[in-house]
Amino acid sequence: MKICFIPIDNRPVCYNLAKDVCAINKDIELFIPSRELLGGLDKKADVDSIYNWMLMLPKDIDVMVLSLDTLAYGGLIPSRRINDSYEDIKHRMERIKPLLIGKKVLAFSSIMRISNNNFNEEEKDYWKDWGEKIFEFSFNSCKYQTPQKTDVPLEILEDYIKTRKRNFGINAMYLDWQNEGIFDTLIFSKDDCAEYGFNISEAIMLENWGAITKTGADEIPLTLLAKAVEEKIKIYPHFIEPEYKDRISNYEDVSIEQSVLGQLELGGFDVVNSKDEADIILIINNFKEKQGDLVMGWETEPYKWGFNHPHKPYAVADVRYANGADNAFMEALLKTSLPEFGYSGWNTSANTLGSLLSAIKMKFASIKNGKYNNEAFKKLQIVRLLDDWAYQSNVRNKIDKLCDIKDLMKPYENKVFNLLGCRYDIEYTYPWNRKFEIEIEFKNI
Repeated sequence: MKICFIPIDNRPVCYNLAKDVCAINKDIELFIPSRELLGGLDKKADVDSIYNWMLMLPKDIDVMVLSLDTLAYGGLIPSRRINDSYEDIKHRMERIKPLLIGKKVLAFSSIMRISNNNFNEEEKDYWKDWGEKIFEFSFNSCKYQTPQKTDVPLEILEDYIKTRKRNFGINAMYLDWQNEGIFDTLIFSKDDCAEYGFNISEAIMLENWGAITKTGADEIPLTLLAKAVEEKIKIYPHFIEPEYKDRISNYEDVSIEQSVLGQLELGGFDVVNSKDEADIILIINNFKEKQGDLVMGWETEPYKWGFNHPHKPYAVADVRYANGADNAFMEALLKTSLPEFGYSGWNTSANTLGSLLSAIKMKFASIKNGKYNNEAFKKLQIVRLLDDWAYQSNVRNKIDKLCDIKDLMKPYENKVFNLLGCRYDIEYTYPWNRKFEIEIEFKNI
């Protein structure tokens, strides 16, 4: 099976993770642009070179999984920053359109987010002074359905609204393409949501025009990758805290149950109502009243039981905390063996779910078809455990600045290697020169 995959940007969770997931299934031939062509924190993708790369793809590609933000703006972050006009971007995308005709295309585009902070690392420069005020203006204007007073300077507000209108116009164009039959699946992602805001209003407008919207962003190409593999799998979602599955995760606008079911639906899974019917049990370590956040320092009631492994194959989505694993849960889980179909616990609930489901689908389908690569699956689990649990939940809070973390990671490496029955030499780097994400590289293999 030949899959063309264009990521959002060059982060490990967007680029490497897709490659690692596909490596599980020896039947997959993945076509992905060179990492150097993709956007990063401070640069946009080389969209002309990616277009030329697409021109050279084999004619018999089976599926195209596309992050439209990369093709239109140069990436997710540039979609909020660049000043290209609507006409410039429309022209750029119209040259892509003929390459999609007659192909099975699974695509997604983001609805521009509104961050509730004065942190401009991923936004336009003025966000460092006016981000919270712009969020407040957006939130209240939508809540009360009329523009509210604000201290934001008029020229900044006009620029912000102009950027939003441009991106919304491009999304409306994609919906026209959908009606023409260009896309087999088209998803509009709601990234970092609140209850009200211009992004929520835009999502409602798109939905009224027939669009499908999903909470999340970074994981959606991975969920679409799962959808690309047409293998029916019956999943039973088991919530650790079933009476609290109606609670809403941080950075999302739907309940954790809706998030789980939405990701399963998009990934092409069949949800069943009992463990006996299921091929795989999806265990969700959900939170009680409010999800914790290890970066923001928000606590929540931790996991407080032992862990009994199900009598069926299972996978674990660890969402009790955003931005990392629940250490109490991991202590119980790691006393015995690891879940056969994977573990994930990074960033938002949607991020965790989408990436986990792509691995589940790849492993299940490849075992069934005799194309399973066990070493690739082990490496994928090593990366998730060392990133989501070891680094995000433990080591990250022990360092004040970027530094060599090899010695700090070593005890966690030993634990994971012993459980998996393997051992590798691993190197850690900071791909975007910040603490938020690390890259885990296997050396001498």
